[in-house]
Amino acid sequence: MRRLSAVAAAFILLLLFVPSVLAADTLPHSGRVLIAVDGDVTVPAGEHADAVVVIRGTATIDGEANSIVVVDGTAILNGARADTILAVRSPVTLSAGSMVSGDVLTLDSSVQKLGDASVGGNVRDLTASLVGIGFILGPAILLIALGFALVGVVAALALAGLAARQVRAAGELIRREPAQTFIAGIAGAIVAPVLAVALMLTIIGIPIGLVFLVAVWPALAFVGYLVAAIWIGEWILARLNPARVAERPYAAAILGVVVLAVFSVVPPVTAVASLFGFGAVILLGWRTWRGGHGAPAYAPGSTPPAPAWPA
Repeated sequence: MRRLSAVAAAFILLLLFVPSVLAADTLPHSGRVLIAVDGDVTVPAGEHADAVVVIRGTATIDGEANSIVVVDGTAILNGARADTILAVRSPVTLSAGSMVSGDVLTLDSSVQKLGDASVGGNVRDLTASLVGIGFILGPAILLIALGFALVGVVAALALAGLAARQVRAAGELIRREPAQTFIAGIAGAIVAPVLAVALMLTIIGIPIGLVFLVAVWPALAFVGYLVAAIWIGEWILARLNPARVAERPYAAAILGVVVLAVFSVVPPVTAVASLFGFGAVILLGWRTWRGGHGAPAYAPGSTPPAPAWPA
């Protein structure tokens, strides 16, 4: 996990500040790219590399490199030439005779220049820049999240109003048959797209597979998410007031979507809940299509049993 995080950080930062990298591009290109994770990279004197990327290791440059990216490691230039250096939690040493034509971008890193080592651009700390980007992206991400939550609430209210009996029947499947429901959810998430792609390999099956993959499957997954949200909302409300069960679960719809939206910061929680809901929709639809009963039906005004977590 730490390795993936370090790699992601390196490339995200490189993408964010790619204009600075391109602006200082004065060295020729050879097409050579050197990457090491938990290892070292050395560019000998007289040799050139377009890019050197080192994660938790040492980048030793004796020759030339257009771009040098080091994360959780060390960068050492020995009389070398480079266009740009990006260092994240990595000390940079520019020995005598070294020359960086562009900027040295740092994040929690130090830069040491020895002798006549020179930096044509600036030694810039990225902390302030990243904070500024956060101030811009933070509100935008929050607005997007609120927008998705609002859409979820509206859709859940519509589902609760138009298909309360079916929603509660699906919730009863989650309560009574948790294992079968979860397996159906996994099968629907994995097997269904594979079958759709297989259909698309034939000329006749292309439109069917495409419509299923682009429209039907995502719609069913979204309905499954809403079913799980309403079930969670009813479970919470049943614990708060077991004696009161609404004819249509409007309050549960709002509460459940809000709860899942809050827990979206922990993706596995939302994913598991969605799989249960998706599986319940698939099982209920399958059994209804076969002419059986997916789960006990509820007459309007009746009192269903209090939802419960699967045993």
